Amino acid sequence: MEDDSNGMPITVSIIEDDDGASAALVKLLSGEPKVRVLTRYATGEAALAGVPAETPDVILVDINLPGMNGIECVAALKARLPALRILMLTTYEEADLIFDSLRAGASGYLLKKRVPDELVPAVEQVYEGGAPMSMQIARKVVAYFQQPRPVSAAIETLTPREEELLRLLAKGSFDKEIADTLGISINTVRAHLRSIYEKLHVQSRTEAVVKYLENRRR
Repeated sequence: MEDDSNGMPITVSIIEDDDGASAALVKLLSGEPKVRVLTRYATGEAALAGVPAETPDVILVDINLPGMNGIECVAALKARLPALRILMLTTYEEADLIFDSLRAGASGYLLKKRVPDELVPAVEQVYEGGAPMSMQIARKVVAYFQQPRPVSAAIETLTPREEELLRLLAKGSFDKEIADTLGISINTVRAHLRSIYEKLHVQSRTEAVVKYLENRRR
């Protein structure tokens, strides 16, 4: 990877299905001499076909993509290019999506409403190995790690099937993969997840996995 301190710009590719939003990102980045935009992709599938060949320094990824969603795209890209630096750009502030994005391999998470002010510094930070986040997102991450640890009694209320599902989640499996492995429907997977969230008093699959693994180590 080239170092922009030697005059080489940071190369950036964009995965965004909204043409207007994608064009706005290109316009914003094109005004920055330290950054060079390579390619815009409208789907995760197209990005998987093109990114490995162009190997950008940083990729900007929207979560709400048609077909393969942004989080699934991030996981697939990181599996092929472990050193790739990925920055999520989204309107979503839900803890579930934040932690699933980070677990999939994203290095940072920015809200689109903060893009005009934060995007260029965030691209530079993630390129240098940082983990930039919009302020609202950083607060959610801090709050998550400050919350009280779960009691093991809650884990004991899980059914064997729910524990099996959690083990698959801990391996990074997505809903469809879990459904195929367990021989159940995606709707049944989601029903089990709702039950797990209620029993463990959590709001995301990442929190559920963390609580489950922590208590199993005791």
